[in-house]
Amino acid sequence: MASSAGAMLTREEESEAEVRREDQENINKFGRLNARLHECREELAVLKKKIEQMDDASTELMMGTGDSVMLNLGNAFFELCEEEATEFCEEEVTRLQQQADKLEEEEEEILQEQKQLKSVLYGRFGKSINLEDS
Repeated sequence: MASSAGAMLTREEESEAEVRREDQENINKFGRLNARLHECREELAVLKKKIEQMDDASTELMMGTGDSVMLNLGNAFFELCEEEATEFCEEEVTRLQQQADKLEEEEEEILQEQKQLKSVLYGRFGKSINLEDS
């Protein structure tokens, strides 16, 4: 087995512990949590970019001349006054921020659960198991 540094473990470092069904379930659970953690982080990055874009649009609208603007929703454009468009942007920022907050909470929960699983698995297998991202 290779350690995190890529070197082979010595005989003393290897664990002779047999992998029980419970251990395999914990390892699988850790893997699923790790995959979801990466998904959450990717989704969060996309949401933060959208929030930034909406903030920028709202700022541009505030500096406008009071004319009507075209709001793009999906494949359609709607003509709105600047006030309505600004209100839409602010509501959208609030909605996106709520989604981002939920993802951040989920990320924290996943990290806590992974910490517990690491404690159990490293306690059982020592350096014979690698649960760190590479």
